[in-house]
Amino acid sequence: MAQYSEHDAKTHLSRLIAEAVAGEEVVILRDKVPVVRLSPIAPPGRRQFGAFKGRIALDDRFNDPLPHEDREG
Repeated sequence: MAQYSEHDAKTHLSRLIAEAVAGEEVVILRDKVPVVRLSPIAPPGRRQFGAFKGRIALDDRFNDPLPHEDREG
């Protein structure tokens, strides 16, 4: 686990980000006390058309008009 002071973190932020993305655990210290851990964010997954097919069921009344009291204006 790599530990850096706040000053070093400000000076070398790009390098610390690269280390964190590469899997290194990076901790930033304030007055020799660990306060922040840098870690990469997982990339968003790809959307797949039809992923919920068969998992969602619509009631037979889905396309029926709304009751009068639920309509606007």
